[in-house]
Amino acid sequence: MTIQPVVSPKDMRRFIRFPLVLYRDDPLYVPHLLAERRTFFNPRKNPLFEFTDVRYFLALDGRGRVLGRVSAHVNRRHNEFWNERTGFFGFFECVQDMEPAAGLMQAAEAWLLAQGMDRARGPFNFSTNEECGFLAEGFDRPPAIMMPYTPPYYLDMMERLGYGRLKDLLALEYSYPGQIPERLARMSRRVQEHARVTVRCMDMRRFEEEVRKAFHVYNSAWQRNWGFVPMTEAEFRYMARCLKPVIDPAVALMVEKDGRIVAFSLALPDWNVLLRKMHGRLLPFGWIHALAGRRRISNVRVLTLGVIQEYRRSGIDALLYYKTFENGLPHGYRSCEMGWMLEDNEMIIRPMERMGAAVTKRYRIFEKAL
Repeated sequence: MTIQPVVSPKDMRRFIRFPLVLYRDDPLYVPHLLAERRTFFNPRKNPLFEFTDVRYFLALDGRGRVLGRVSAHVNRRHNEFWNERTGFFGFFECVQDMEPAAGLMQAAEAWLLAQGMDRARGPFNFSTNEECGFLAEGFDRPPAIMMPYTPPYYLDMMERLGYGRLKDLLALEYSYPGQIPERLARMSRRVQEHARVTVRCMDMRRFEEEVRKAFHVYNSAWQRNWGFVPMTEAEFRYMARCLKPVIDPAVALMVEKDGRIVAFSLALPDWNVLLRKMHGRLLPFGWIHALAGRRRISNVRVLTLGVIQEYRRSGIDALLYYKTFENGLPHGYRSCEMGWMLEDNEMIIRPMERMGAAVTKRYRIFEKAL
């Protein structure tokens, strides 16, 4: 068994494709589209690499077959914002064998140490804006769109390698019981009346302008959250362009006060239902599943919901949840996954549970001193 850095386009293709091999017999796994992954990992196309240094590693057996993969990366903006020397690992996938797992993590840690980092934290693929955490609860459920899915043995591997639990992230699910909870409807009417705000759908004809407005809300709304790093406008626009094909404006909502955007939420139809059948490829037949299956999507994931600081605790978050349900029902959406949320975010979690939502998945972030 050997550990080698990714140094060629062929190595990168093997890095990207390894999950398809590892999870080929798992009916719950949902692969990324390979074309999307190639763009995502391309430093010339993804602005995240303007401030992120990264090294990728593969574990190979004696016949050259891939046993595992991992990335080690330094997000310079994170360390400047939090005044830390934190390095990160991500994209960890490995067969159930401690030898390649240990080799991969030792290589990642050595590289991070050489960059002057004093701790390794992860998994982050590459940041809190993408997939993060190892699945710790909810192994019997398929992942929602843009959420990770990993086997239970990763948790044991991390602990045996000296990593400790740092933070858990939660996903809550809500199924439509036949009517929107009256308590939520009543609260929403009261918020709209007292705050004198209006809620509207995103205007896809003015997509770039809408993204610019949402960008300013995003960096204001999340600036005090654990792990948050302000996004650059280029980074935010890149993510928005990637999401545009799967956005349903009925559940992409903006809140205005006197013509100013003070909050927004984005719920995405759970395209994983279809991606699972496409096996990472849009061609030659994946597009058939995409076109034919769109109307069968009945679940959405609330990817992000943010309210600028001066309007926090005004109830606008409840208003956005209500409008997401109200708008989504005519489009066939009957269930919703909300997450991820920080495990200690009681201000959001408790009201959701009182409404009938339940925690169904838990994702774990680990950390180790170097």
